Amino acid sequence: MNDDARTNTGIPAPSPGTNGSAELREQVEHTRDELGLTVEALAAKTDIKAQVKGKTAAIKGQAAEKAVLASDQIREKAGRAAQLVRDKTPDTVLERTAQAATQAREMAAKAGQYAVDKTPDPLLEKAEQAATAARVNRTPLLAVGAAVVIVLLVRRSRGRRR
Repeated sequence: MNDDARTNTGIPAPSPGTNGSAELREQVEHTRDELGLTVEALAAKTDIKAQVKGKTAAIKGQAAEKAVLASDQIREKAGRAAQLVRDKTPDTVLERTAQAATQAREMAAKAGQYAVDKTPDPLLEKAEQAATAARVNRTPLLAVGAAVVIVLLVRRSRGRRR
């Protein structure tokens, strides 16, 4: 290769009095390193899967932030609305509502006690045993209950199709 060819390729001609091949090897090694970095950068740009993952994570983060903000705003507005209703509701209505709630609680307690008083003891014992067994076997009972609900829903949906 002549000096003109080296100049046109961007590789400087070895200077007189120096070891030209060592300098040329050093330049080739440097160029390889730069080329490797360039290839890595291009590969990263073409890795669509990684880019999508990164963008998806960013969008998820933004959505979570917006959801928290919206939730806070809804709570704040609901609190203001509830306070506004309390402020606009006459005291007599609030008092009557409180009295009605108290009476409803008392009546429910009386009805429950009446049912306990009128239920025969053997039946109460059986009910207590059943409640204990249900607490002990909660998971299997829930699974059976869910299966029954699914079967009923499937039957119901098939009946509507006909």
